[in-house]
Amino acid sequence: MDASAESPSVLLLDAAQVAALMPVADAIPVMSDMFAALAREQIHLPLRQIIRPPQALGAKGLLGMMPAFLGSAAGGAGVYGAKVGTFFPGNSALGKDPHQGCVLLMSAETGELLAVMNAAEITGIRTAAVTGLATRLLARHDASRLALVGAGHQAHWQLAALSAVRPLQHVRVASRSLATAQAFVDKEQPNYAFPLEAAESVEAAVRDADIVVTVTNSTDPVLRAQWIAPGTHVNLVGSSTPRHREADTMLMARAQLFVDRRESTLNESGDYLAAAAEGRIGPDDLVAELGELVIRAHPGRTDADTVTLFKSLGMGAQDVALAAALHQRAQTAGSGVRAKL
Repeated sequence: MDASAESPSVLLLDAAQVAALMPVADAIPVMSDMFAALAREQIHLPLRQIIRPPQALGAKGLLGMMPAFLGSAAGGAGVYGAKVGTFFPGNSALGKDPHQGCVLLMSAETGELLAVMNAAEITGIRTAAVTGLATRLLARHDASRLALVGAGHQAHWQLAALSAVRPLQHVRVASRSLATAQAFVDKEQPNYAFPLEAAESVEAAVRDADIVVTVTNSTDPVLRAQWIAPGTHVNLVGSSTPRHREADTMLMARAQLFVDRRESTLNESGDYLAAAAEGRIGPDDLVAELGELVIRAHPGRTDADTVTLFKSLGMGAQDVALAAALHQRAQTAGSGVRAKL
């Protein structure tokens, strides 16, 4: 058999290898390039497909499939990819990430499988990197007080991303219990020079914050408009289905709204859909996509007192772009395991 006709070896990267190859701060420019390509229509991105088996069948979670094609104009040789992931909210109580699965990378030339990578680590890194990008583009330049609402798996990456884009001086952490927030603070404090503090409530955490990040699985709002000071930048990160929401309708109506993708927001965002159902906002209130800010098609924040809000839903293109960057780094570093399938 001609060696040139043989299938390439498949790169396998576990969570630790992904983390070692791609620190969160390094992922921010990768996400910036991806959003720029999306804004320039160099990426094909169908909506995610969600499979929710009925609980009567014993199902404890859901399965999501998030495909994307990154054209060669977006950088590199072009690539097909998809994240096949599950979401099991009960995992948090087991000390496991609720997000599990893998990211698949395929050649744009032959369609052959190039890589299989840990999806939980990629999801955490790229989600936080997008928050960092949105905050870099929308938060006031002097923003230094962060409120982190939620102390689960995603919070670790979010803190790393926010500290990379703004000179943080103080962080308050709120969770379902003070003990959970304190445990997160105790674990993360050695990594940072600025103080971290466990807050007794969400209100206490966000009252004087310049930047707010929510990373919860809540189906009811955890963030109220009256708690948010003028000039604050808010990132809603935790909810990604029509049934989940983190901000109340008043905050959605008050803030200048930015999104990762309009189509996704109109179909998937519980925060948007709930406020729209109450007649408080509509499609025209989605000021811009993040990619439009990256390519400077929209200026972003208009003044120092405006409350800006970025609604993050996540897209397959983020996973595929990060996987493509990881594939290149792994080849250079000789990292990972290679196998013939």
